[in-house]
Amino acid sequence: MKTITPYGTMCKDVFHAYMVQHAKFDGEMEIPCVKTTEKLPTRLVPFSHAIAEKNHSGFVVFYEHDEKIEALWNQPNRYLPILKRFDGVITPDYSLYYDMPLVMQVWNTYRGKAVGAWLNDNGIPTIPNVRWSDERTYELACLGVERNSTIAVGAHGCIKSKQYKQQFIDGFDYILQRLCPKTVIVYGRAPSKIFCLAKLYGVEIIAFESDFGLSHKKEVG
Repeated sequence: MKTITPYGTMCKDVFHAYMVQHAKFDGEMEIPCVKTTEKLPTRLVPFSHAIAEKNHSGFVVFYEHDEKIEALWNQPNRYLPILKRFDGVITPDYSLYYDMPLVMQVWNTYRGKAVGAWLNDNGIPTIPNVRWSDERTYELACLGVERNSTIAVGAHGCIKSKQYKQQFIDGFDYILQRLCPKTVIVYGRAPSKIFCLAKLYGVEIIAFESDFGLSHKKEVG
């Protein structure tokens, strides 16, 4: 199907330009801005579980392997009615690997924020996920995110080694000082040693155990 894109060209919208047709953009990279809801989640529901989930309280999250969340980008309108059932959505956590070319990291950051702008347009309460890799992406991660508001971060798998832990701390401390969030939603463990600066600044930390962590506890128990 051919459509008129926001850029005025008659073509198939393979880049999903319609998602950002009402968006404002931030920085030289022109990352879409996301309006942050004042709602806070009481529960997180992985996107791969959302279709079958009968309890619609909580926010849908995308802290899963990319192959499980690509469906939203490929067919967003198919999943829109499902997302609308829930209290809100935390924007997609597309991967940013340290050894991934920077241009791919910019693209994945853009995609996450584009989905956020599209969720805004469709009246869904939204919290921006903030993802970074090394120091090249610290400022990039902050683009399109409101200051003095709520952000979400995925800590699961990011603090499993000394090197990863320090990289996570360095990036998170930068983001704290740049965005000055009131609340940080953490998917995964939130050790005091890592989030001590946030607590020192008086930032509210709301942590939710990862899906893997919960299943592992059940197995151990």
